[in-house]
Amino acid sequence: MNKEYLILEEKIKDKGIDINWLKQSIKELEIETPSWGYGDSGTRFKVFKKEGVPSTLYEKLDDAAIVNKYTGVCPSVAVHIPWDKVDDYDDASAYAKKLGIRIGAVNPNLFQDDEYMLGSVTNTDEKIRKKAIAHMIECVDIARKFKSKTLSLWFADGTNYPGQGNIRKRKNWMLESLVALDKAMDDDMRMLIEYKAFEPAFYHTDINDWGMSYLLSTKVGKKAQVLVDLGHHAQEVNIEHIVATLLDEQKIGGFHFNNKKYADDDLIVGTIKPYELFLIFNEIIDAKFDDKTKACANNIAYMIDQSHAIEPKVPAMIKSVINVQVAHAKALLVDRKALEIARENNDVLLAESIIKDAYLTDVRPLLEQVREEMGIDKDPMKAYLASGYEEEKLKRGFGQGWE
Repeated sequence: MNKEYLILEEKIKDKGIDINWLKQSIKELEIETPSWGYGDSGTRFKVFKKEGVPSTLYEKLDDAAIVNKYTGVCPSVAVHIPWDKVDDYDDASAYAKKLGIRIGAVNPNLFQDDEYMLGSVTNTDEKIRKKAIAHMIECVDIARKFKSKTLSLWFADGTNYPGQGNIRKRKNWMLESLVALDKAMDDDMRMLIEYKAFEPAFYHTDINDWGMSYLLSTKVGKKAQVLVDLGHHAQEVNIEHIVATLLDEQKIGGFHFNNKKYADDDLIVGTIKPYELFLIFNEIIDAKFDDKTKACANNIAYMIDQSHAIEPKVPAMIKSVINVQVAHAKALLVDRKALEIARENNDVLLAESIIKDAYLTDVRPLLEQVREEMGIDKDPMKAYLASGYEEEKLKRGFGQGWE
């Protein structure tokens, strides 16, 4: 154990925090990575092609397995259909298992087809609505083949101009589609309903914010929960407040981790608003100590949702995972007993100081110690860059149809 860790451990013990609980909590945090985050992507203006970038699901699984190898906390991969369609889903599952990972959330694509230009499940054309619903149900069948229990739903549906659509009718078409999907799902499956303030629709988005997702999820039933995407809010929205509210209602099901400065949401998580990420985890950890909310807090699906346009794919994903781990570890260090006393005494400055003290703690020695206990390199990025995997991918012909 290095000197920095031993000093930090003493400070942690002084707060009355169980060091074994702390380490176990860090080890148990699983972060799902997205198949699309390993492929070529770009901005609205250009997709930048890079050598050695996966073009098949099998290649993406190879990359994901490498991220799991060096971080130790990414055992599942989200897939996007039809981008990740394969001829033999059992074979793909077996390949993932061989690599030590599994298929996670299945994401239906409801924005790519030309027919969806004016909406998918909220289109005025009933045939197009039925097509979109059929695709979601197809994804339920694919999830069964992958032994996945989660469907992650994002809809690009909306309008660009006032008067373009009947907002109330579209709301009811949306609900009808989700109810139909609910009936097709197994009892132990869940649908995570995402929202977005705007884009690609510029006047109104059919599922605009967390309240609309929550309303739909309550009407659909127990299988439906809200998916919070960190980049899908208006500027300066208090996301941790939303998280606390959804926890109290036991309706938060998952996160899509990313970051934004202005309007887009594909920056690496924790690079723009690390304090926000910490405060979100603070609410989640706090909820784990409450009998009412702990079951919900313990069942949140943590997923990366980033499109790495200019960054090298695997290093970008490793950095994303590390940033999530840092924010989570800092939130675990909040002295909750002292915080509760400060709140009861209405000591505003002390309460804020307790939160800030945890945030300002350098948890890197702690994470290094945990990684060594997990049997992985204490510096995942350095170990990966020295591994030669990037060169190996070029030799194996990644991006040229290799499987």
